[in-house]
Amino acid sequence: MKKKNIDVFAAIADPNRRKILLLLTAGSLTMNSLAGHFRISRPAISKHVKILEENRLVSIYEMGRERFCELEGEGFKEVVDWIKFYENFWNEKLDNLDRLLKNKKKKK
Repeated sequence: MKKKNIDVFAAIADPNRRKILLLLTAGSLTMNSLAGHFRISRPAISKHVKILEENRLVSIYEMGRERFCELEGEGFKEVVDWIKFYENFWNEKLDNLDRLLKNKKKKK
């Protein structure tokens, strides 16, 4: 069966998935522990985690009978690259504005 890979930005658009990512910044958590932080069902949490896993934002591993979830850095690269592009874009625009304003002051 082929995996459905949604866009990483769609994956992080959901507030429940963002909360899962935030919770995992403290370290690995079991699926049951994750589910305990939400008012939605454990199967719903599993679906959210699956989407995050498919987009390489989290990974799941088994230890004994427990399934653990932890952050996975690879999926964040696309988000970081997107942010860097716009950071460079806006920095260039602001630098141009700064030069323009300095040139206007010199002309006065």
